[in-house]
Order: sequence, then structure tokens, then C-alpha cells
Amino acid sequence: DEFLTDDYLENLYQAAPMHDIGKIAVPDIILQKPGKLSPEEFEIIKKHSVNGGKIIKETFARMHHDPLYTRVAYDVAKYHHERYDGLGYPEGLKKSEIPLEARIMAVADVFDAVSEKRCYRDAMPMDKCFEIIENGSGQDFDPIVVEIFLCIRDKVEQIHKEINHEE
Repeated sequence: DEFLTDDYLENLYQAAPMHDIGKIAVPDIILQKPGKLSPEEFEIIKKHSVNGGKIIKETFARMHHDPLYTRVAYDVAKYHHERYDGLGYPEGLKKSEIPLEARIMAVADVFDAVSEKRCYRDAMPMDKCFEIIENGSGQDFDPIVVEIFLCIRDKVEQIHKEINHEE
């Protein structure tokens, strides 16, 4: 695909760690809450995607960044909680309305969330993590992105072990 150029992939690789930058505007008491969020708290945390897009757009505009990188970083931050079926946020985009980089980030973000220990639960076993991604295909996630992710499972597990210093 012409869209998946080396430049595009490098931009996505560089932008991905900033997908949750909007959480700097969310109070720590909500981010670190050990239990279930109240509906009001969830509404506050949902704003991180819009805030993240805004932070990136305003910051990068002043820094004269590469327009492709700025767009990819913005899309990843703003749209990574959109769902393939249109039931996500902030705009309820669906299918190809969601920028590709955000559809890719959605899979990576959920995998990261379930495979790592959080203040409210332990990390899930690898089989369960991949099952969650597979079960979300066509609803939460783009089925093609899921298919590719599942095809590189060995590589994903290897990287996960390296990051977590597992043997």
C-alpha cells in the first residue's frame, strides 16, 4: 500500500508514545483510582483524547514540525479510542472514518493496557491478551489490523518480554 511508506511508519513509531499526552490534564486521583470509575470520572478521562490532539496541534504548530508527523501524532492522540463499530469517542467515527494510525494505535493501546500491571489489576496472561484483541475484531478494532497483529504474535510476545526484562 502506498500509504504505508517508511516515512509514515517512522512517524507512527515516533508519535505512538504520545497517544495519551492528554492525560496530563486529568487529575491523578482519577488516573490512579484503584476501583471502577464513576460515570463523572469516566467523562473526565474521556477528554484526554481531545486534549491530547489539542496539545499536539498547538505545540507542534509553534515548533514547525513536519506536517505528516504532526497529523499522525494528532490522529493517534485524538482518535485512539474510536471504535470500528462507531461506538467509541470522542466523535463516534467508524471504520475507515477513523485514521489508520488511530486504528493501529487502538490495538496497541488495548494490548498494552491488558498485558501490563495497573493500579487496579494485575497483568493478564498473554493468551488472554491476544484473545481480547481477537474478540474485538470488527467491533472495537479494524479486522485487518487485528489480523496483522495476530500474525505477528511471536514478535509481539518477544518485544513484550524484552521490555519487561523477562527471560
